[in-house]
Amino acid sequence: MIFKKKITNFESESLSIKTWRRFKHNKVAIFGLIMIIFSCLISILGYLITSDQTPYCNDQKPELHIKYPGFKTKHLLVSHKEICNNDGFFKLMLFGKEDKYINYAFFDYHFKGANIIIEEYTGNTPNNGSLITFNLASVVYNIDKKYPIIYDSIQQTLCFYQINQTNKTTQSINEIKSILKSKNIIEKTYLLGTDLLGRDLLSRLIIGTRISLGVGLISVIISILIGVFLGSVAGYYRGKIDNLIMWLINVVWSIPTLLLVIAITLVLGKGVMQVFIAVGLTMWVEVARIVRGQILSIREKEYVEAGRALGYKNKRIIFKHILPNVMGPVVVIAASNFASAILMEAGLSFLGIGAQPPVPSWGEMTNAHHGYILMDKAYLAFVPGLAIMLLVLSFMLVGNGLRDALDTKISDDKAI
Repeated sequence: MIFKKKITNFESESLSIKTWRRFKHNKVAIFGLIMIIFSCLISILGYLITSDQTPYCNDQKPELHIKYPGFKTKHLLVSHKEICNNDGFFKLMLFGKEDKYINYAFFDYHFKGANIIIEEYTGNTPNNGSLITFNLASVVYNIDKKYPIIYDSIQQTLCFYQINQTNKTTQSINEIKSILKSKNIIEKTYLLGTDLLGRDLLSRLIIGTRISLGVGLISVIISILIGVFLGSVAGYYRGKIDNLIMWLINVVWSIPTLLLVIAITLVLGKGVMQVFIAVGLTMWVEVARIVRGQILSIREKEYVEAGRALGYKNKRIIFKHILPNVMGPVVVIAASNFASAILMEAGLSFLGIGAQPPVPSWGEMTNAHHGYILMDKAYLAFVPGLAIMLLVLSFMLVGNGLRDALDTKISDDKAI
């Protein structure tokens, strides 16, 4: 009796609940879903979790050229003469911020009177870096250079004017040194090392997630909108309209996808948005074929005939009665297209016609460092390549899991 009651409850559940029950028993698909959710979370947080918060994580330090993972160095943060406007939590999260400091990597430092002298980092042994001298007040504060900084060696104080302030500031040397040590001298750790231009590789990898997910999302939306519309029109109306749309589908289908994307990209121009649109305009064909095939088999069903008999317009029958019953296969193909779009964008960026520097695309990062694959720094190309592989694999696993979960031939006993 308990078993019969369980079966009855299962059979009374909606199709979406049944699908989820089957899907969650697929451990591999759940792993893929977790990876996608994790990637989306990283993409949303963006600059909030990167150590380099400058736009596109493009803080270049030539002296830190290709350092190994875990590399650490000290930095002196010198205040800008101009005050940067970095207000807004969401602005920081989405676009990053201009650094309000000029950042100097240094090997060692010492104080001399009212100055701090740093030895620039070179990475050599011994370091033998050039010496740079800064006034203590100009490091800590935004100094108005129209007025001189007055050093009182007897009182050990500095007198100066700050930008946008009318009153003179007088402060002891020791107090400024204390502030400088606590706020203007920092130690940075590069968990994945630095790239060819001395930029933080991990930060660029994190922001690169946005490009990959963005191209997948926008491309899939474009392909679904075009594919579902043309496929539903062709499948429902048939006749000459069907022949015309199928001719268009076959023409587009016969052109190699990558070549078509390259052609569209060259017409629209180089850039991230152009790649999004170009990839989307080449992926609608498969969606249209699937929707057309599904609608051809459904249009003669009893509920469709009943809709016609009740005088419903074709538009209502297609969008309210037919399309909801064919969206299962569309969701599966969308997951597959998502993975294909990520690969395509990476390939275009690798060829140099996708996202343009300094945009941190995984394909561009692989291309910039592919020469190091045969050297002892192959990880520079392998790390973004591994990120592409994991994200594409995750979408393929989820797509396969959805396909199995939506297959009604699978026994429901596995989902109980």
